[in-house]
Amino acid sequence: MDEQSSGLQDSRVLIRRFASLFVGLWLYGFSMAMMITAGLGLDPWDVFHQGVAEHVSLSFGVITAITGAVVLLLWIPIRQRPGFGTVANVVVIAISVDTSLAFLPVFDSMPVRAAIMVAGILLNGLASVLYIGAGMGPGPRDGLMTGLVARTGLSVRLVRTSIEIAVLATGWLLGGTVGVGTVLYAFGIGPTIQLLIKVLPDSMTAAVTGGRVTERKAKTVGPVNEISVPTGTSAVEAGSPVGDAESNDAVNVPSNHSGVPTVT
Repeated sequence: MDEQSSGLQDSRVLIRRFASLFVGLWLYGFSMAMMITAGLGLDPWDVFHQGVAEHVSLSFGVITAITGAVVLLLWIPIRQRPGFGTVANVVVIAISVDTSLAFLPVFDSMPVRAAIMVAGILLNGLASVLYIGAGMGPGPRDGLMTGLVARTGLSVRLVRTSIEIAVLATGWLLGGTVGVGTVLYAFGIGPTIQLLIKVLPDSMTAAVTGGRVTERKAKTVGPVNEISVPTGTSAVEAGSPVGDAESNDAVNVPSNHSGVPTVT
């Protein structure tokens, strides 16, 4: 009876993780379509792709694919490993973006476009937490973030913002086009993800990730709230604190081999 209960529980957890993965990836693609529809600028990585395209005889799509492959190679020194979610990232997001663009209306009003851009950034952050929290492997660029967070002990906010600014600056120097939305995304996505990790109710997060994230507040003594943060890092890094000195918040990043999903 205990074995049956355990098997049923494992099945429920697996279903929740798959739901978190695919809902998160679909929302990620939808959020990208929102930002494209807003027409206020490319995201930093696409500015980089556009900049590279100015100097080589390759299509935008090919450059995007090559960049993703190179970023995957950067996973090696930070001990990230691809998973099912890494492959699903490419397929599901592409389908979601194309489908969403076919239905989303185009607005001329600048206030409306600005609102859509901001909403897209917020939704992108939520989608990132959901799909990475499934613990099945992040996409190439998100894996760079989770790996660096685990290896450096710095906050998600600082690491993600640093990556976006570095990519944006490089793309701009190469000739990529930068818009207001580009800058908003570069400076907004990191804090958005960091905030969602802290404030999402444990019950809601656990319902879709089946995991836990540990949050410690510097001046608060009380029960520790837990959520999960998938990274694909080695077991050596399990339990290493992820947080910045200012907030003294920490996120435990368990190994991808532990079977416990995590969220960055």
